[in-house]
Amino acid sequence: MAIPSYDKLFIGGEWVEPATDRKIEVVSPINNQVIATVPEATEADMDRAVAAAREAFDNGPWPRMTPEERAGYLKRVGEEVVKRSPAMAESFTNEIGAPAAVATAFHENARKMWDDASTLYKRFEFEEERTWDESGRGKLVREPVGVVATIIPWNGPVATGSLKLGPALAAGCTAVFKPAPEGPVSVMMLAEAFEAAGLPAGVVNVVPAGREAGQYLIEHKDVDKVSFTGSTAAGRKIMASVAERIGNISLELGGKSAAILTEDVPLEKVLPTLVFGGLGNSGQVCAALTRVLVPRSRQDELVDAMVAAYKEVKVGDPREEGVALGPLAAKRQQERVLEYIEVGKSEGARVAIGGGVPDGLEEGAYVEPTIFADVTRDMRIANEEIFGPVVAVIPYDTVDEAVDIANSTDYGLSGAVYAADDATAEAIARRVRTGQIGVNTWDMCVTQPFGGYKQSGIGREGNVEGLSAFLETKLMMY
Repeated sequence: MAIPSYDKLFIGGEWVEPATDRKIEVVSPINNQVIATVPEATEADMDRAVAAAREAFDNGPWPRMTPEERAGYLKRVGEEVVKRSPAMAESFTNEIGAPAAVATAFHENARKMWDDASTLYKRFEFEEERTWDESGRGKLVREPVGVVATIIPWNGPVATGSLKLGPALAAGCTAVFKPAPEGPVSVMMLAEAFEAAGLPAGVVNVVPAGREAGQYLIEHKDVDKVSFTGSTAAGRKIMASVAERIGNISLELGGKSAAILTEDVPLEKVLPTLVFGGLGNSGQVCAALTRVLVPRSRQDELVDAMVAAYKEVKVGDPREEGVALGPLAAKRQQERVLEYIEVGKSEGARVAIGGGVPDGLEEGAYVEPTIFADVTRDMRIANEEIFGPVVAVIPYDTVDEAVDIANSTDYGLSGAVYAADDATAEAIARRVRTGQIGVNTWDMCVTQPFGGYKQSGIGREGNVEGLSAFLETKLMMY
């Protein structure tokens, strides 16, 4: 199937002509070829989108519906997403390079998010009675925060957008949704789902754009909240911009998540989720298990087992049957990851497998799945987010040291602990400062609170905790 191009933006419930003829050329990392174009929104388009969201919030029906009424629309969005998921997944594969199984899983997650968003009202009290002192009586009312600027990266645009927009809309907010220029086509298909679901005009407005127009949106005076997913470096700049007006903000940022293996854990218990945890979507997952902490006496055993597993991972064109690891999202991302591999070598880490571009795949943005052994906690590859299929194996001598290493980076997004029994793994997991952590497993749970400690972000997304992020609290006293 050819990947569709678009020539209009979705603003105010309609497909409208953009303010200029500027286009985003979507370049496939599979072969470095332009595969589609979409309009590049400018500041004038952002003004129009914010105005539509503002009108929908201030004077439209959406915030004034009951939570149950809004839920009906969200259920329909989910149904429309399901109809489009095969096309979205195929587009994602061509735009970003995710193999079919990964692309399908990402869009199945999007369905789960809309389904969950449509039931949040059943699990959340928007109003409750309060009493205090001897005669104090009031009502606590939770109201939508307003117009939300939703800004997402390229590594899972429909899923990440759904994770934000589902709870935001359930709360009664309206939104301006800016996808990254590297992967906008599947998001334009999501805009078609919003239209087909019959969302009132202006409730969601979709405006693909680059950094300058995105920054303009972030700073817009009529935006009440910014919800951003991306790098920690970008998050710092956004946080500083929003601070100028003391704005409301949620940030889901980078990670350098650690998997801790104990002395007594059988490797067959570890490998199934550990290998996927570091390589899924070519390592371009914020929660990826990119540090593996192992007892020093077992490092060689683990590395040998991981190398054997990595050799079975088929790397290549993600459109081909059986391929488990496609390219990185862009040539510049490939260059960044290869630079980090050279840094690791210069720091003295040992390349156990990988470390370069796969033979015969020089045309695209491919990097071999790579394992570094003999990594020390002070190395850059042990502390900085690489965002590629590169895993650092760090030997330790005591469990206390392992916990200290796990907690030693600026991040705290995800992680895992593997031990012979769940009780031991849980006891260690409780000591790791991170937002989600697996106990003898690893996964990203998309319908429960997701977010990070420290520089991995502010706030949580998913479930009622994610809904709360889009609400203000008012006490009405009687």
